[in-house]
Amino acid sequence: SLIYLSFPDIDAALHALAESWDNPPQSWVGSDPCGSNWVGITCSNSHIIIITLPGLGLGGTLSSEIQNLPELVALDLSYNKDLNGPIPPSIGNLVKLKYLVLVGCSFSGNIPPELGNLVRLSFLSLNSNNLRGSIPGSLGNLSKLTWLDITDNELSGPIPVSSENNLGLDMLTNCKHFHFGKNNLSGAIPPKLFHSDMHLLHVLFDSNSLSGSIPPTIGLVQSLTAIRLDRNHLNGFVPSNLNNVTSLIELHLSNNQLTGPLPNLTGMNALTYLDLSNNSFDESEVLPWFSTLSSLTTIMLEYSKVGGQIPTSLFEFTQIQTVRLRNNRFNGTLDLGTNYSNQLYLVDLQNNEIQKLNYVVYPNKLILDGNPYCNQGGSSNSKYCTVPPQSNSTTYVTPILNCGNIVCPSDQDLSPRCNCSYPYVGTIYFRFITFSNTDNTKYYQVLEEGLSKLFEDNQIPVDSVSVHNPHINIDNYLQIDFWFFPAGKLRFDAYDVAKISNLFSNVTFEAPSDFGPYYFIARPYTEAELGSKSQKVPVIVGATVGAVVLSLTVIILIIFALRQKRKATKAVELSQPFGSWDLSKSSGSAPDLKGPKWLSFEELKKCTDNFAEQNEIGAGGYGKVYQGTLANGQQVAVKRAQQGSMQGGVEFRSEIETLSRVHHRNLVSLVGFCFDQGEQMLVYEYVPNGSLKESLSGKSGIRLDWKRRLWVALGAARALTYLHELANPRIVHRDIKSNNILLDHHLNAKVSDFGLSKPIGDDNKGYITTQVKGTMGYLDPEYYMTQQLTEKSDVYSFGVLLLEMVTARRPIERGRHIVREVRAAIDKSKELCGLHELVDPIIGLGIAPAGFGRFIDLAIKCVEESSAGRPLMSEVVKEIENIMLLAGMNPHGGSTSTSESFVTRTRGHPYSSNSSFDYSGGPFSPKIEPK
Repeated sequence: SLIYLSFPDIDAALHALAESWDNPPQSWVGSDPCGSNWVGITCSNSHIIIITLPGLGLGGTLSSEIQNLPELVALDLSYNKDLNGPIPPSIGNLVKLKYLVLVGCSFSGNIPPELGNLVRLSFLSLNSNNLRGSIPGSLGNLSKLTWLDITDNELSGPIPVSSENNLGLDMLTNCKHFHFGKNNLSGAIPPKLFHSDMHLLHVLFDSNSLSGSIPPTIGLVQSLTAIRLDRNHLNGFVPSNLNNVTSLIELHLSNNQLTGPLPNLTGMNALTYLDLSNNSFDESEVLPWFSTLSSLTTIMLEYSKVGGQIPTSLFEFTQIQTVRLRNNRFNGTLDLGTNYSNQLYLVDLQNNEIQKLNYVVYPNKLILDGNPYCNQGGSSNSKYCTVPPQSNSTTYVTPILNCGNIVCPSDQDLSPRCNCSYPYVGTIYFRFITFSNTDNTKYYQVLEEGLSKLFEDNQIPVDSVSVHNPHINIDNYLQIDFWFFPAGKLRFDAYDVAKISNLFSNVTFEAPSDFGPYYFIARPYTEAELGSKSQKVPVIVGATVGAVVLSLTVIILIIFALRQKRKATKAVELSQPFGSWDLSKSSGSAPDLKGPKWLSFEELKKCTDNFAEQNEIGAGGYGKVYQGTLANGQQVAVKRAQQGSMQGGVEFRSEIETLSRVHHRNLVSLVGFCFDQGEQMLVYEYVPNGSLKESLSGKSGIRLDWKRRLWVALGAARALTYLHELANPRIVHRDIKSNNILLDHHLNAKVSDFGLSKPIGDDNKGYITTQVKGTMGYLDPEYYMTQQLTEKSDVYSFGVLLLEMVTARRPIERGRHIVREVRAAIDKSKELCGLHELVDPIIGLGIAPAGFGRFIDLAIKCVEESSAGRPLMSEVVKEIENIMLLAGMNPHGGSTSTSESFVTRTRGHPYSSNSSFDYSGGPFSPKIEPK
């Protein structure tokens, strides 16, 4: 029998925990944790039964002394990112434990097999840590487990099932949730894992390295509502009995190597979201179930070799929102009918064989580019033959009431109800959703209402909920930032933060029916500590103290007034970013800008022939770019922002001020700028060979072999080194990508586009806290999670760029991220480091060029998840120079300067045009490939 601990023993056990932590709870003082209002501690009959400390900034390790709390029923330490080290095996002695929740920490090592001793455990959530090793089969002993979440770790090896002498996960007959995505699990999915006695609702095995075929036994689990097996290496046929699971709502099998016939889904009438894209199915004609699955909101069937006439009834399903059937063999006449669903917002049929369109006035996105229909006379001008820019994000932010002239202090934010305070911020990742029209704001409004009611029901003082930046991320999860504002006070205290966090960590919040299972990751909330401390400050009464308080009050009011003034000034500057620039000077240029000059609208209108279409050389979300010639004969590229463009006044001014301060041979030069007659224009030096992205994709016609790529990489790295270490102040670019690396006459790299750049001071912090900006695929995950920007964020982006240069693939292609792909494929014992299927054939046809292995090593170091593990850009430069020496190149020699004559011009990069050359010159001269 258990020996209950006395108060001193309980106190000693908790202090042992606190001693192993950095920043333990401030309220943990006194001799009686059950009677002195210790935050996160719940007792019953003088015994501690619950510890809930999520989101309180704990650091350090979890002490093995946790075993000395034998009555513990629930332990939640989630969202303490600095809590690390192994999960102690002694936790297996807490035999009364029902809830073990360690989400979003940094625990490492293996999952201890001793967890199998916790026979009362019903909820086990270890997701979003750094756990390695295999899944212990001993978890099969947890007969009462209903929730098992190990998503987003580094787990490997097979999924364990029982045998004569071993336990396995097939024994978890009461479990409803197998959430194993975003690991490196390998081997086949064991057929024994599934059987008719199971009560599973969700099988989420996405983004692993599972291989073999999908076991037919999965069709025996009649309770399933969601299956995600996408982004694995599965092959073979889809089980023919899958349509026995008629309760299935979500089915994701994309990005595998599945073969055989397209699965028969007849009878799966609950199915709302179907994605079978990017497999190797046999060629087939349209199957009957296309016309029968009336609950569908989304059908994704890209690259699936399906042909025939698309039935009109598919577009008439009441709930249908998205039909993506790109790169197939659909033919004949496309007829959307006259009764297509009013929710239908995207029909993407690019690269099929459709010859005719029964004309409809369709108000949303219909894309027919790459079909015979678009090559016929007259049809080529159809708006349906133009591919609109794609985005996985929406601009939705919870609207704020009309707050008049309220301006918050710089360290606070304005709530939707016009109150200034410190919000608690976190991100919810929905692992699947039943809809695909993420532009429809009603879904987010329902979430706001649901969360507000949740806080009200749990008596948590939340003023309002604000939704920010909903988008589909690289894992095909719906990712949404939530800001929770405190009610009646400036900041939440530690009790509030723990309660809010616990509602998400143990999935108390039941998302609306359109949203599937989720996990929540909180950002650090340092004000929680301040709130706790304030409860411990004694109140001292007296005349002297009264005088001090009065003085402090006056000082605080003065400081507050000054802050308000600065905030108001800042608000004016944001709305009028050029208000402080004096254009009355005779030169017409902005003050203190060295190099670029102010140009009038009329000057730029004249130099581009009134922005003639034939001079247009690029376009983007900001507007268009035109080639022009100034009055002095200098060739320039004029970037003209369109009204309401993505590049606002702040970014416009930032780029002007940054490029006026920095000068380096590998940075694009700013010739001038214009903010005249309501226009915003930037005038750059004309860079003739387009972007690195265009060369890697073959669009420019310039063939970049291994040595040329090394030269480009070195130039870009030298530019970043200058920005990070020599510029004053130091600068972080924030948007390093292949589209922002331009190539001049001699293929020297020119880093461009400084609209998102940020200066970093020389204080001891080494970082600045800022709103996350950048380009998906290149974005530093640590910066995204912490909002703390350092030079190492550029290093991560540069690492992605290096992998892009090796593979000639986009960072995110068909839902797969190049970093994850390369890491999974690397085998240093093989030629080309085992990357045969990924390497661009131009630089490696089975034989690695000199220095290739070191180049890959460098790229992988640059994309380390922790910024501390990444090199400095000056170290990157040195290593590229060493690689060039191995390749027989002189990294300090430069490319030979030669003359060139322009022959033809085609449309190309926003800052340049693509050219063919009569080029006789140095070792890095462009080679134009025949069309």
